[in-house]
Amino acid sequence: MRDGFILSAEKIYKSFRMGAAEVSVLKGVDLAVKKGEFVAVVGASGSGKSTLLHILGTLDTPDRGVVRFEGRDLSRLSAGQLSRFRNKMVGFVFQFYHLLDELSVLENVFLPTMAGKGIIGWFACRGWAKKRARELLCQLGLGERANHKPYQLSGGERQRTAIARALMNEPRLLLVDEPTGNLDSATGNGILNVFEKLNRAGQTIVMVTHDERIAQRAGRIITLADGRIANK
Repeated sequence: MRDGFILSAEKIYKSFRMGAAEVSVLKGVDLAVKKGEFVAVVGASGSGKSTLLHILGTLDTPDRGVVRFEGRDLSRLSAGQLSRFRNKMVGFVFQFYHLLDELSVLENVFLPTMAGKGIIGWFACRGWAKKRARELLCQLGLGERANHKPYQLSGGERQRTAIARALMNEPRLLLVDEPTGNLDSATGNGILNVFEKLNRAGQTIVMVTHDERIAQRAGRIITLADGRIANK
């Protein structure tokens, strides 16, 4: 891990086809994040923030450029290796929660561990997984909501459930996309407090937001404008 950087992106380009036109979203983005940093990427709507986050988490691929995690070129990983990388190394928190309403809150939280194991592996670790999921829910003030369904929760409770799920496999990197976009100011402030506490405990976080006030809660702010990094 060169110079303490856990994540780096070099000369990232990404375009999308819209009818007959090709729209350039990212135009040579360079980004490096040190282990234990809390970095906010801020920019206007349509500036490419979410696209960049998806590329960093290997949910999308760049047209050109390299993303490295702990010095390893992620483009060299097979499909199976990328799935394991996303399951074990990265936790994702999205604006729209992406919880499964047919599962309980507890089941939503331990789902990443279940997904990362075969049938035999799951039976071997399910006791531990359920215990860890309950501990995470308790830490986030949701201990009494474990058996509820997501649709029975408030927006803030759903987002905290999503954070617990993202932390389930003890990821080295947390990628966060507009985490307060669906929340009122007071509830959103509580979610940001959670991220700050996680970061103080050593969690590396990259968060994208269009709101400068939210970005101020991070340790470092990077501005994305017209597909490029405007500051470093």
